[in-house]
Amino acid sequence: MAKGEGGEQYSNASLLNKPVSSDGIQLARKHEHRNRLSVCNKICYAIGGAPYQITGCALGFFLQIYLLDVAQLDPFYASIILFVGRAWDAITDPTVGFLVSRSPWTRFGRMLPWIVLSTPLAVLSYFLIWYVPPFEDGKVIWYLFFYCIFQTLQTCFHVPYSALTMFISSEQKERDSATAYRMTVEVLGTVLGTAIQGQIVGMANAPCLPGPGDIVANLSTSSKLLNDSEPVISLEHTRAAYMIASGVICAIYVLCAIVLFFGVRERKESSSRPRSEPMGFFQGIKLVMGHGPYAKLVMVFLFTSLGFMLLEGNFALFCSSTLGFRNDFQNILLVIMLSATLAIPFWQWFLSRFGKKTAVYAGSLSVIPFMILVVCIKSNLIVTYIVSFAAGVGVAAAFLLPWSMLPDVVDDFQVQNPDSTGHEALFYSFYVFFTKFASGISLGISTLSLDFAGYISRGCTQPTAVDLTLKLLVSAAPVALILTGLVILYWYPIDEERRQGNRKLLQEQRENEADSETDSTELANMV
Repeated sequence: MAKGEGGEQYSNASLLNKPVSSDGIQLARKHEHRNRLSVCNKICYAIGGAPYQITGCALGFFLQIYLLDVAQLDPFYASIILFVGRAWDAITDPTVGFLVSRSPWTRFGRMLPWIVLSTPLAVLSYFLIWYVPPFEDGKVIWYLFFYCIFQTLQTCFHVPYSALTMFISSEQKERDSATAYRMTVEVLGTVLGTAIQGQIVGMANAPCLPGPGDIVANLSTSSKLLNDSEPVISLEHTRAAYMIASGVICAIYVLCAIVLFFGVRERKESSSRPRSEPMGFFQGIKLVMGHGPYAKLVMVFLFTSLGFMLLEGNFALFCSSTLGFRNDFQNILLVIMLSATLAIPFWQWFLSRFGKKTAVYAGSLSVIPFMILVVCIKSNLIVTYIVSFAAGVGVAAAFLLPWSMLPDVVDDFQVQNPDSTGHEALFYSFYVFFTKFASGISLGISTLSLDFAGYISRGCTQPTAVDLTLKLLVSAAPVALILTGLVILYWYPIDEERRQGNRKLLQEQRENEADSETDSTELANMV
């Protein structure tokens, strides 16, 4: 018999035999009111998620094209920077999660000090990623060093912030509502990151260079047609634009951290059970990955995230090189993110109406036709805008659903392991580890593939092999990965019935603990 089933039978029996007093009702109401979050609390909490998405979106969409066309690195070295940087980032997540889980409680909480202390150095290292150093020999080391440093410091911000979901309220309904606020702000953050980086840089695009094929096709006119902006905009202007955009993003990063710190109160675990003894790093891995529902959920979103990250990392190059929209790709990206923002409330309603598992299927499958369509249609700017807007609806589901389902897995673990507490950061950090590792693989392999295909840095046109490679990276490969993730989702065991059952069991545990605390207080007063 499963632990959850035994716990439910025991809890139901105890409820039948236990008289309900007016004091108990008042205590339950007081407990519910104490755990209710105001709209202001939810907004301040949600704003804390913006820095991760703003910087992540700017890096995800623009770092590859920046390294290739602005910093003018060889595609092979660019692939090393992207892969090693993201792989290092992935390794730091469970490490930071392990350290956070062992952190002592302070007057500001256990998660918030990590967020505040990591912010200053994080923004400095982020700014230096977008600076082109005045030397050539150590340029690869420069970008790799500051990319890894920034990813480490951002992990010290994001892992505690992700785990903070479990400490802003003990009510599942309040956490789900706060998660919806957070996802909305995070998608707005992607819009903001795309708009700031794309529009500022878009006004100073790096001038392209005609390739041998362009000159042969029309020697007398191609240079003028392909480089009509070159007399006005130089590569130095483009580099300055990237630095201005990074400065604006750094200011927003600091502002969001301040709002989060002063607008959210981290609540200490209300459980009267003592917190579990700190465990070793590999013990933590065994603990979280040994929980079946968590392992399946991680595998699902490992594959789906890898698919979406392949699309994200290569879409800017696909639009500018294959579709020929060199001066419009930043606007196409902005349309996708705006559409995703508008679709978040719809998916929040959909998952509450039909369940989270059904929402994952519907959201992921809805984007596949547009992934196929965008590579099949002839280059047409209006049609590309329409397809991008429709694809953004599915992208919204990819943002919302993983973070909405993770608290359910943590609750399921707490029901089955009531004596093991204080491991929330481990669950969140290992999930982020797998998604970032997927990002590193996708960026490294895709950039290396472009090198093998013969990508021309700053080329106005690319070889046919490069166009075919980009089509595979934004369509065929993501579709296959998403479908693989959805097949694994079939065996994910937490449906709506089990989720609601876990919620009731945890609520009963909290009420019983509150009653025990009340009885102990009354007994102490009598003595």
